[in-house]
Parts: sequence; C-alpha cells; structure tokens
Amino acid sequence: MQLRVKNSVSLALLVILSIIMVFPFVWLIRSSFMTQREIMTIPIKWLPAKFGFINFINAFKVAPFGLYFLNSILLAMVNLVGQILSSSFIAFGFARLRFRGRGLWFALLLSTMMIPYTVVMIPQFIFWKTLGAYNTFIPLALPAFFGNAFNIFLVRQFYMGIPKDYDEAALVEGASYFLIYRRIIIPMAKPVLCSVGVFTFMSCWNDFIGPLLYLDKPGLKTVSLGLQSFIGQYSTQMNLMMAASSIAILPMIVVFFFAQRYFIEGITFTGLKG
Repeated sequence: MQLRVKNSVSLALLVILSIIMVFPFVWLIRSSFMTQREIMTIPIKWLPAKFGFINFINAFKVAPFGLYFLNSILLAMVNLVGQILSSSFIAFGFARLRFRGRGLWFALLLSTMMIPYTVVMIPQFIFWKTLGAYNTFIPLALPAFFGNAFNIFLVRQFYMGIPKDYDEAALVEGASYFLIYRRIIIPMAKPVLCSVGVFTFMSCWNDFIGPLLYLDKPGLKTVSLGLQSFIGQYSTQMNLMMAASSIAILPMIVVFFFAQRYFIEGITFTGLKG
C-alpha cells in the first residue's frame, strides 16, 4: 500500500512538471493563430475565434524570413561541420596519445569553460573588427574550426571508453595514428559526434548575442535576430512574433527528432547521464 501511494505521488509530480514544461510551447502555438487583441484579452482566451495562417503569411511580409532562415541554416551547418571535425580530432589527441603535459593542457582547456562569454565579448569584437570581419559571417563561423572545450570533453570521454586494443592492433599492422583516427575511432564515435552536432546546431540556431554584435546589414540577419522586426518603439506585434517563433523552432524539433537515438546514446556513454 505504501509503495502504491509513493508511485502515485511520483506520477502526479511528473505529470505536473510535464504540464509546466509543455505550457510555454502550447501558449506559443495557440498565440500564433490569434489576433493581437485576442492574445491581450482578459480574461484569457485559450483558443482563437478562428484558426488561420494569416499571421504566418503576414510575418513573412513584414520581414524577409526566408533569407533569415537561409543565413541561419548556413551558419548552423558550417558550425556543425567545424565543431565535429575539430572536437573529434583534438579529443583524439587527449584520449589516445601520450605526450608530456597532457593532463595540464587538458585542465587548461577545461578551465576556459569557467570564463563567462561577457568577459571576452568586447575584446573579441575589437579583434574581429580590426581584421575587417565586421558585417561578415567569419566571426560566427571560423571559431568552430578551433574546437570547443565542452565538445572536446564530451568526445574525449567517449573515446576513453573505446578499448585501446584496437589502436595497438592497428599500430602492429603499420597503421598511423591518423589512419586509426579516421578508420577506427570515427566510425565507432557516431553517437557522440551526433550529440555534438545536436548541441552545436541548437546553440548556433538560438544564438542572439553573436549576430547582434557582428551583423548589422539587413541581408545578413539570422532568424533569432530577425524576430526583433516585430518589436517597435511603442508596440510589439505579438501575434506575428508568435507565428514567426513557431516556425523558428521547427528545425530544432526536426533535428532532435531524427537524431534523438544517437544523441541519447552518445550522452549515456560519455558518463554525463544523470
């Protein structure tokens, strides 16, 4: 009886937490079909008087969201490729090679995760502006090819779980370390590389500060920056913003839906599970 009560309480708490987490998403979708007046009505209206796609059509008329989507997809794909290549290669060195000071260099790498972005934001902006990279995608794309501390740590943890017998057997056969990395380690690391890809895509797609700092030309704006088009000095087009936001989250949902099996497997085998 006591176990049944405990299970019932746990189930009730899980249901309540699930409702709390899903509620903002439901509110977003519901508001994207409403007029501005219906959204602001008190008492709250839970359903629109008429379902239609006029908000979505008007949102694309107010701002060139097609172009913003292309810019965001381009940046996300370049970052995804850069992070997977750099993180997997650097992590291979920390996980499979022995060299002097390996532990110290890895500790220094992890220590960079404790530096808030706001601390380095201004120096980085001055650096890229001095190089003439302002109003280009270079500051938002090029750093991905030099690795990310969290992604390197994630991939290294996965590599550490792969038996080194594979390396030793390949070395006996005359294979180089680069061949071991390319032909043995990478094919076995698909789950964790998929996790890196999902993290990178979501981070890049949702990035607002980066595009806000480096992109001023209207033709270079991303989706997250383009949502500002609905915020005026005296009013906000809430219904159009909700419609545009609903479309903006679709790529993340699609990516996670198709990659969730590898994503969960990669997180589990890196030892980061709860």
